[in-house]
Amino acid sequence: MAVEIRGGAFEPWQELASFQQRMSAVSGKYGATAVFVGTMRDFNEGDAVRGMFLEHYPQMTEKHLEMIAKEAVQRWELLDVLIIHRVGEICPDDPIVLVAAWTAHRAAAFEAARYLIDELKSRAPFWKKESLPEGERWVTGNTPAD
Repeated sequence: MAVEIRGGAFEPWQELASFQQRMSAVSGKYGATAVFVGTMRDFNEGDAVRGMFLEHYPQMTEKHLEMIAKEAVQRWELLDVLIIHRVGEICPDDPIVLVAAWTAHRAAAFEAARYLIDELKSRAPFWKKESLPEGERWVTGNTPAD
């Protein structure tokens, strides 16, 4: 299980391949990998968005992400979990978040990956300041989980 917060850009598919190569302990044991990659949109709440600054409190945010990952491991028979989340200056089309779940069967992988991103979006303490053509604004509230 790995949880990382990055201050700069990352390439999700390279990160996924690199992490999976290091998973020698579960090699041959997983039959499914479910992945979600979230990128920044150039709109929000009906307005054009030029960029965003994503803030966090390192110890608090890492603790929340680790707790969410552990909950998923306990809820499903996961062999491994990866969460990478970006902070700092972000532009439209930049990857912001990567979550991946490895398990023996696809249903658990899909369910766990959805749980990871939904819980991250609704519970993890991140603060977003958007840059709009008219100025800046803080985004209030997190995205609720389905």
